[in-house]
Amino acid sequence: MNKVDRVSGQVVNINNDKSLFIIKIGGNVIDNSENLYHFLKDFTSLPGYKILVHGGGKVATQISETLGIETKLVDGRRITDIETLRVVTMVYGGLINKNIVAQLQRFGNNAIGLTGADGDFIRTKKRPVKTIDYGFVGDIDENSIKTQNIISLMEAGFTPVFCALTHDGEGQLLNTNADTIASALAVALSKSFQTTLIYCFEKKGVLKDINDEDSLIREIDPQRYEELKIKQIIHSGMLPKLDNAFTAIACGVKAVIIGHSDDLGNLKQNKPFGTRLTENS
Repeated sequence: MNKVDRVSGQVVNINNDKSLFIIKIGGNVIDNSENLYHFLKDFTSLPGYKILVHGGGKVATQISETLGIETKLVDGRRITDIETLRVVTMVYGGLINKNIVAQLQRFGNNAIGLTGADGDFIRTKKRPVKTIDYGFVGDIDENSIKTQNIISLMEAGFTPVFCALTHDGEGQLLNTNADTIASALAVALSKSFQTTLIYCFEKKGVLKDINDEDSLIREIDPQRYEELKIKQIIHSGMLPKLDNAFTAIACGVKAVIIGHSDDLGNLKQNKPFGTRLTENS
């Protein structure tokens, strides 16, 4: 069954009986070979279609320092000048991406490593200069994801592994936030699949007490989220992550889960994993 996406005008296949996991991993997994091994093994065992999205900022910073290239950050966001773009292209699109793909092949997962330029999967616009010039950074909009191209790749038996690089359609690669890529993919593909977006990081999930791993909040719906914000239980850096998560849910994503990469295998075993964010608990 096909339908036309009203936003992009693309014809997309509807596979609502099929599940799709889109999982984003960060440096806490990538930087530790043992953690990465176990995570990718668990990732491979998940049923249905899968997409992996990764960054690699810590490695990019280390290599930049080795090459004598200064790393500039503003509010945690990397300023991507031409020298930095060369580094992140080598690190994200090469070193990290191909290592992940090789490990997945080891587990029998026929993965394919990608930037947004490959297959014209993710086309972005260079961030305009306002008070800060972020350089070669790409911003995603509602037309960025070429949904049918990605579906065709998955239906051919490949598991996409996207790094944090996109392109502008004019021959320019752009550094793009991996969290944002994962969310945009989930929203776009939720029109065709029962999509679950998972952010794996260094905590078990959303905690009532940041210093107590046993204070995990298992489920949060929009009403509970407002209550937790009023009580200052959720604040600071978790706010934008959860705001983006609930935006994704409002746009059709089945659920967003935030949890520790070590616990990903719980999903296959139908055990609790992380904090599950849904439209209604």
